Amino acid sequence: MSGTGGAGRATGGSRVFPPFPQHSDPQAPFATSWWGNAWIDALEGTALDPGRLSRGRAYAREGHVDTITVAPGRIVAYVRGSRPRPYRAEIRMGTLTPEDWNNFLDAVATEPAHIAALLDKDMPHALVAAAERAGVQLLPGPGDLVPSCTCPDHGRPCKHAAALTYQTARLLDADPFVLLLLRGGDEQALLDELTHRNAHQAAREQSTKSTDTTTEPFPGTLARDALATDYRPPLPPPLAPPTHPGEPPLLPSLPGAPNPTSLEFLATDATSRAHAHLTTGTDPFPAADPWHDAVRLAASHPGLTGRRTFSRQFAELARAVGHTSADLSRAAAAWRQGGEEGLSLLESPWDPPAGPFDRARGALIAADLPRMTIHRNHLTNTPGSLQLRYGRDGRWYPYRSEPGRDDWWPEGEADGDPVGALSGMLGS
Repeated sequence: MSGTGGAGRATGGSRVFPPFPQHSDPQAPFATSWWGNAWIDALEGTALDPGRLSRGRAYAREGHVDTITVAPGRIVAYVRGSRPRPYRAEIRMGTLTPEDWNNFLDAVATEPAHIAALLDKDMPHALVAAAERAGVQLLPGPGDLVPSCTCPDHGRPCKHAAALTYQTARLLDADPFVLLLLRGGDEQALLDELTHRNAHQAAREQSTKSTDTTTEPFPGTLARDALATDYRPPLPPPLAPPTHPGEPPLLPSLPGAPNPTSLEFLATDATSRAHAHLTTGTDPFPAADPWHDAVRLAASHPGLTGRRTFSRQFAELARAVGHTSADLSRAAAAWRQGGEEGLSLLESPWDPPAGPFDRARGALIAADLPRMTIHRNHLTNTPGSLQLRYGRDGRWYPYRSEPGRDDWWPEGEADGDPVGALSGMLGS
């Protein structure tokens, strides 16, 4: 089955839903439909730690769950916790077999009220009961939801996976086809097949009632006759570019196939560059060397960024360009701080001309901030733990190190005012 519909944006065999905003009412339920609450019961019925569920509900209400992607058999989203880097939470559930789908479609197609209910985004008890009589279980039971997360907490579920599950209940509440997609069924394909089976059912009933066996139940015009013309209308104008790059499809993990997470990462970057080229007419990074391109990738992908904690994909990216994970992490932090200029300041000191740089120390002293020593474009405090680097763009870039270690890391935002840059780092 291919193609999707509904409120979520379709990408291949999946649907992508934007993040929910922060919930204003801490007591409001996550689901009001009976099937949405059945989904929550499946999670809570097997959870080992009520405290993790409570924190997961708080994360969901506070809007910590980013874009949610639903595909056959799994739901994925990045969930922001207490650390800067979000975690990748995932919920898996078994899909139905082709025989199960055939039985389900037969059970629904024989009752027009069931089709009408699905079109109205409703899932009545009678529809689920009809599916169960056909041997098909739509709703998850205890143990059917399998959570996982990239965070170090091995709870089942951890608070990030719990937050994703609670937010998914909201999706199910609004559209039961999200559940059918999770079970492996696509909305448009299911509706087309139900319409086809319902028409056949009506035709059989009509032929049974009719006394004129020579009359076809559905006379019409053959498609080849309707389209037999030399006239072709002009093509419509191209669509306007989307406001944001699309999300890559969720790829399966198959023996011998490339790592799906790495492919999703590369697809995300290719989509972003294609979108920039489409909207601006130019490639934003036309001549980047492999090292700069690896730094840009590491800085822009939420699953790769980090400081002294590195994923396997991060380490592989660093090795591919001949650097260590620590080198790449430090460079990615500089890129996030100032792009190409931020990376240049990390790697290449320079000698600024007289002017704003010379006046910076006096401004810091007047603001009662630590005294700084000068070396080229660097201002460093005496303990050697705080540093400002002056960029060619006229901004000041804050750095921090353990005293005496000369291990400088970009920290905080660049600022056109040295007092603002240093104050921001001291405040953090």
